[in-house]
Amino acid sequence: MQTQRVEIETGRRRAIVDVTGEVASFVAGRGDGLVNVALPHATAGLALMELGSGSERDLMDRIDALLPRDHPYVHTHGSAGHGADHLLPAFVAPTLTLPVLDGRVVLGIWQRIALVDTNVDNPRRELLLAFVPSPEDR
Repeated sequence: MQTQRVEIETGRRRAIVDVTGEVASFVAGRGDGLVNVALPHATAGLALMELGSGSERDLMDRIDALLPRDHPYVHTHGSAGHGADHLLPAFVAPTLTLPVLDGRVVLGIWQRIALVDTNVDNPRRELLLAFVPSPEDR
């Protein structure tokens, strides 16, 4: 298994960041196998979705409807609504595993790998990428 850590700057705002390029660069030339994309954080997740068409705003709107910032959460430290941030990974998983064929991540024509971050208290995120080659490529 080959691994790499990648730091992603999300800033101090709620963000959906396209990390497809980072994953594609990591697997380039590695043959066939699986790539695992992990986001080892308690307040962010990963999604496969179309980006650039307004879907980012739609997703944030649905997250806000499901996890309202002004709800009286038991978890109250951090900025307003931080309790909602800690529930996000239960709905937007912090890991994805995708097939890789001939050194390319297999995605649908409109699919992108998106880092979903609603936590304004953490301006940097770390992706952990892991490639497991197929038995024939070992």
